[in-house]
Amino acid sequence: MAAPKQAAVDKRRLILDAAVRVFAREGFHACRVSDIANEAGVAYGLVYHYFKSKDQVLDTLFLERWDFLLGAIRETDLQDVPAEQKLTAIAGFIIESYRHDPDLMKVIIVEVTRAANSFGATHIDKIGEAYALIRGVVEKAQKTGEFRSEIPAEFAVMAFYGAIEQVLTGWIFGLLPESETEYELAKAHIVRTIVGGLAA
Repeated sequence: MAAPKQAAVDKRRLILDAAVRVFAREGFHACRVSDIANEAGVAYGLVYHYFKSKDQVLDTLFLERWDFLLGAIRETDLQDVPAEQKLTAIAGFIIESYRHDPDLMKVIIVEVTRAANSFGATHIDKIGEAYALIRGVVEKAQKTGEFRSEIPAEFAVMAFYGAIEQVLTGWIFGLLPESETEYELAKAHIVRTIVGGLAA
């Protein structure tokens, strides 16, 4: 009985992976469910067997990746290390996510987190969870004196995450040089830029 269930999971994953490629290549609004089906090599109706709409496919892709990010931030914050090291780990996780799956990160940034009038608005609370977790890292560092307290933690978080997202956007649209070396440099440059301004 395990084989049919496994096959069902594989078909669903096949559709999601195909959707990433289609959304990244054509843009979410420009493509159709039939494009996803064609990319996945499955019948048109099978997409609707697993997902009610194209919107639900994008929701699923975003929530899967975002929940993974939230888990990584929580795990990082539990470590008994300086805040700068925690922020470096968070920035590194996001950049590594882009490095390993640039199409998925492109879809999340272009179609969700920067889409303030559509999916970004729909998921604003979920996006805010990441900001709140990073804000907790900053606030604890401010209380211990590691970071300056006169800079509002909320502003610091927006500057930190905004810097990461802008660098990823630069890679997505070919505005910044992209290579293995650049990925590593970006991790350090983002944290030095932000933490340098926060350092006590």
